[in-house]
Amino acid sequence: MFIFPAIDLLNGRAVRLRQGDYSQQTIFSDDPAAVARRWAELGADRVHVVDLDGAKAGMPVNGSVIRDIVRAAGVPVQLGGGLRTDADLATVFEWGVRWAVLGTRALQSPEWVRTVAQRHPDQIVLGVDAKGGFVATEGWLEVSSVKAVDLARQVSDSPLAAVVYTDIAKDGMMSGPNFEALIEMRDAVPLPVIASGGVCTLEHVRRLMAERIPGCIIGRALYEGAIDLSEALTLARSPVGRG
Repeated sequence: MFIFPAIDLLNGRAVRLRQGDYSQQTIFSDDPAAVARRWAELGADRVHVVDLDGAKAGMPVNGSVIRDIVRAAGVPVQLGGGLRTDADLATVFEWGVRWAVLGTRALQSPEWVRTVAQRHPDQIVLGVDAKGGFVATEGWLEVSSVKAVDLARQVSDSPLAAVVYTDIAKDGMMSGPNFEALIEMRDAVPLPVIASGGVCTLEHVRRLMAERIPGCIIGRALYEGAIDLSEALTLARSPVGRG
């Protein structure tokens, strides 16, 4: 399993939100690049970054911070938040980002996602953020009438790198992932599914592995010490975790 330690950016700082609520934020660091460097030093071979300002603005915002993170981490960086145009993708790839996560624009124009996936094979990730099984957009401020699995199916024949599935009700709550929804997504599409939201114990990581979920994003649990990243990485890379 691949583990992505998460860095969520708001006003240039590393923060975590509860259930995507911008009014419920915890600031963890004024130096996100130093956080990225620490994750890499502990063995992370990839980092997940969310530009929360960008998600609200509808365009990338924290450019200088993201460039610093890419340089400091020295490992591939996955970025989401406000990426909605060809120009946005060109910009973040120029910053050194390896994978771009598309959420809101994917709901608005699945055909565009298929087009950019063809243009950037294995560099585009579908970000499916769900509340009650329905897709949430605009930085989780709006909930659509489209089911999460239906959106994923619409673009699953494209050369996407993966699907990041986030259950908003679980995000930042330290209560465990929505395993049922993740299994449903795994069975619905032929793409790798990355779990996001609620992963806060080694047992959660072990169960995700047992359910054949090939990746997970861990945020608050790392910052609050509920999970030791080195231990999680060791588990994820060992056959024991799959037993």
